[in-house]
Amino acid sequence: MKKLAKKIEKLMVAAAFAEAGEHNTAKEIMKEEKRDEKRDRITPSPRPRKQRRA
Repeated sequence: MKKLAKKIEKLMVAAAFAEAGEHNTAKEIMKEEKRDEKRDRITPSPRPRKQRRA
């Protein structure tokens, strides 16, 4: 539920900047939102990597 509230908050902030004529700032805020989503999906491997011998 927190993710949804955070997403809505960022959308509203971006909309406010766009209405004020700061289109570039609004675009940057939306880009940050997309980057955050990608980071959340990355999960570590369930099993450790094998060590290689030199």
